[in-house]
Amino acid sequence: MKKERVVIIGSGPAGLTAALYTARAQLAPVVIAGNQLGGQVAITHEIENYPGFPDGLSGPELVERMKEHAENFGAVVEFDLVENVDFSSGSPFYIKTYGEEYLADAVIVTIGADPRKLGVPGEEEFTGTGVSYCGTCDGFFFRGKDIVVVGGGDSALEEGLFLTRFATSVNVIHRRDELRAGIQLQTRAFNNEKISFTWNSVVEEIIGDENGVNALRLKNVVTGEETIHPTEGVFIFIGHDPNNAVFGDQIALNENGYIITDQRYRTNVEGVFAAGEIQDEIWRQVATSVGQGTSAAMSAIQWLEANEEHLQALDALPAVGD
Repeated sequence: MKKERVVIIGSGPAGLTAALYTARAQLAPVVIAGNQLGGQVAITHEIENYPGFPDGLSGPELVERMKEHAENFGAVVEFDLVENVDFSSGSPFYIKTYGEEYLADAVIVTIGADPRKLGVPGEEEFTGTGVSYCGTCDGFFFRGKDIVVVGGGDSALEEGLFLTRFATSVNVIHRRDELRAGIQLQTRAFNNEKISFTWNSVVEEIIGDENGVNALRLKNVVTGEETIHPTEGVFIFIGHDPNNAVFGDQIALNENGYIITDQRYRTNVEGVFAAGEIQDEIWRQVATSVGQGTSAAMSAIQWLEANEEHLQALDALPAVGD
């Protein structure tokens, strides 16, 4: 079992930024990266809205630079998955991965949230080349194109309205005959000449070639009729699922499953902090996650400094069985 000052669960922008700050504080953080460095950012084809990169860069390139930056100050990135945790006894916290066991004085949770998938043929194949889950991230690449938005809630209409800044047309595909979004958003969408609606329909297949997406196969859930709908882009907004399962009931969650934090990114467990999309169900941007990771790291550093004597005393106690 390894004893660490800080363990960071998750390797997206929030986690790698938290690693940078805690590493610069000489805390030698360990980042449990999961099976994909960078999380959702790693499947983003190009990022043009992160400050300091006016020419843009790919998601994998950005997270690799973040990883290298943190490692230069002493962070250690482990490509492993967390199997279970025990926060019930307070610090030091127990974390078990598939390959190791850790005791950590402080933990920063940045494990993120995953957009819900349609689970249809072509979705995974064309993610990043026509299929997107973030209009703010990718809308610019669909200038002058005809695209579709899948979903009927607030996020679908908010992103659909945003995408009208770039696309020639936005067709909203919804499985019901009425929207779930708020009435004000509905009014704005119905009054926008670029937005149209396909009702009572679901996506059965995303069709494309080496150049990307070019059509959808739709099914009308009332009549059963299938049609081919030409499109150059598919934006899917049917919700997000926070990656909270490994924590069970050990951290307080809101009604949607996101970790509850205060203004300093402290959870209800003293010594455990959270940042990024695991606690942010509103913005979900690289830049906001970086800021949140910074704040969580600084809070963790301050907490460790304030509790240094107590933590040292715990370290001096003999291990069970000695």
